[in-house]
Amino acid sequence: MVKQKTLYKLLASVSILFILYALIKNYIVDPEAAGFLNNKTGLKRELNLPVWLNVMYIHVAFACISMAAGLANFSTRLMEKSRILHRWNGYIYLISVLIVVLTSGYMAPYATGGKISSMGFNALNMIWPFITIVALVQIKKKRISKHRNWMIRSYAFCFTNLLIHLITALFHYGFGFVYATSYTIGVYGSLVLLLIIPTIIIRAFLDQSGKKAAVSS
Repeated sequence: MVKQKTLYKLLASVSILFILYALIKNYIVDPEAAGFLNNKTGLKRELNLPVWLNVMYIHVAFACISMAAGLANFSTRLMEKSRILHRWNGYIYLISVLIVVLTSGYMAPYATGGKISSMGFNALNMIWPFITIVALVQIKKKRISKHRNWMIRSYAFCFTNLLIHLITALFHYGFGFVYATSYTIGVYGSLVLLLIIPTIIIRAFLDQSGKKAAVSS
């Protein structure tokens, strides 16, 4: 139980800091995304900047909502206080994920790194909603522990952007790779980590019966 509470506090801290960072950076510090767009080279399609920016604003907003909603629903206090609120918050999470995926689908053809990066994003955009829907199906069948496990896998994808940029920075600044190549490595590297890390967390923080929540407040 102590480990679970520690994990939840760590998760909450990282999630809240990342939400604040995303909102401040994309809506206040660099609303034109100049820093990010400067790294886009050799685009095969002409970028309609006003449309792309509006889609990005929607993408960032619902990414933050999905992260906040998912974090709230991992709280055992919320579940114990109101299962109805937990359920509706889950639907908010699901809708937010779908909107994030749709907007990401629009931006994928313009991804840094070209077609290879775009393919990676398309893979991410198929896997995330699939995992999230599986989690929904599990709870509809009253399989609570399996629902929690699949939700852990789904919530991990809220950190896709964070992982991509961390890996990109590692390869670009640490190993001297070209930025576009580093970004492509970041896309596929994050995909692999997002599939592996949740499994490690589930095995480390669930008992053998699988009845304990992986995180709790």
